[in-house]
Amino acid sequence: MKVKLLAHTPEPEKVISMAAKLCYSPVGVDEIAENLTEESINKFLNMLVSMGHESPIEHVTFTFGIEGISRSCSHQIVRHRIASFSQQSQRYVKLDQFEYIIPPEIERNEEAKKIFIESMNKCQEDYDKLVEILFAKHYQELLDKGLSEKKAKSQAEKMSIEDARYVFPNACETKMVFTINARSLYNFFHHRCCERAQWEIRELATEMLRLVREVAPILFNNVGPNCLNGACPEGKMTCGKIQEVREKFKTL
Repeated sequence: MKVKLLAHTPEPEKVISMAAKLCYSPVGVDEIAENLTEESINKFLNMLVSMGHESPIEHVTFTFGIEGISRSCSHQIVRHRIASFSQQSQRYVKLDQFEYIIPPEIERNEEAKKIFIESMNKCQEDYDKLVEILFAKHYQELLDKGLSEKKAKSQAEKMSIEDARYVFPNACETKMVFTINARSLYNFFHHRCCERAQWEIRELATEMLRLVREVAPILFNNVGPNCLNGACPEGKMTCGKIQEVREKFKTL
C-alpha cells in the first residue's frame, strides 16, 4: 500500500479560522485574516470542535493518491459519499498481469496462500483467454463494417477487456485519487480507524491520518476512531482495547 498527500488547501487551519471568525465577530472579508496568530487559530479550532460547529471545517480539502489497495477496499472508500474519486479503469487499462492483495491471515497460512495464489493465476489465465476470444470476434466484425485495421484493433481491444474484466476478483489491485473535505475526513477517520473496520481500510485510514496531522496538527490532533475522546459506540461488539487504541492514535 502506498498513500501520498498530493495536495491540500493552503494554510488549512487558517482558512477554517477565518470562516469561524466571520461567524462569531462583526469583521468583514477585508479584515478576516487580521490578528490570526497561532494561538488564536488554536483557540478557534478548539472552540469549533467543543461546540460541534463543524461547518467551517468543510472549507478545506485534502487530495490523496492511493495505490496498492484491493477493489474490496476501494468499494468501501466510495461509500463515503461527500468526496470525489478517480479510479484506474479496467475498461481502458488492459491488465496483462494484474497485481493482487493477499489478506494477512491468508498470507500467514501456507495452505490458504497456495489456494489463493492458484485462484489468482486462474483469474489471469481466464481473463487472457476471454480477451483473445472476444478480440477476434469484435475485430472481424469491425473490419466487416469498414473500419481500418488500426481503428478496428483499438476498438476491439477495448470491447474485449471491458467484458473480460468481470473475472477479476475483489483482491485485484487498484489505484485512486481521493479528494475529501476535512469534516467528511473526520467522519472517515471515526469509522475507518476503528478496530472493527476491516484491516485494509483501517491501515489506509491510519496512514491518511498521519499525513494530514503533519500539515494540520491542530485540526487533526484529537481525531481518530470514535473511542478516542469518548465511550466506544460499538456496544457488545466493542474490540475491548480502548486504552490501547487511544494510546496508538494519540502518539501517531
